[in-house]
Amino acid sequence: MQRKWLPTFAELIDRLSIHQLKEVFIPEHKDKFDEEMKDITSDIDAFIVDRSIPLTGELVRCIIAISQINEHIWYNERSARLGESQDLELLKLTHGLNGIRNRLMNKMMHITGQGKRVDPKTDCLAAEFKDWHMSILKEKE
Repeated sequence: MQRKWLPTFAELIDRLSIHQLKEVFIPEHKDKFDEEMKDITSDIDAFIVDRSIPLTGELVRCIIAISQINEHIWYNERSARLGESQDLELLKLTHGLNGIRNRLMNKMMHITGQGKRVDPKTDCLAAEFKDWHMSILKEKE
């Protein structure tokens, strides 16, 4: 039986970004994250070859922006991981950033020809964080 649900290019990029953070911030499992990143990068390489995905400035901007968003989400969630008290504003910001992250991933799916797999739900809280509006998302998604 052929699989019907495989990670998109955008999902692989997102996962790679998160694993890169984990490799740095969870050093006791550095080897495990390194091995998983090798698998993810192999899948990304195969995706690029199989779909003839050109490396464009627009795609690079999306990749950088997703990495930036993931890092800020990581820092905002750090206190929750440590069992510390929660800041409601940081929680709202994290939800808003996740909405922006979803929009960036949707844009990457359009760029890579996977527009049918976009996530139509983006967090409505994203509109509250005007400092986080990214010009790459002003362009047609």
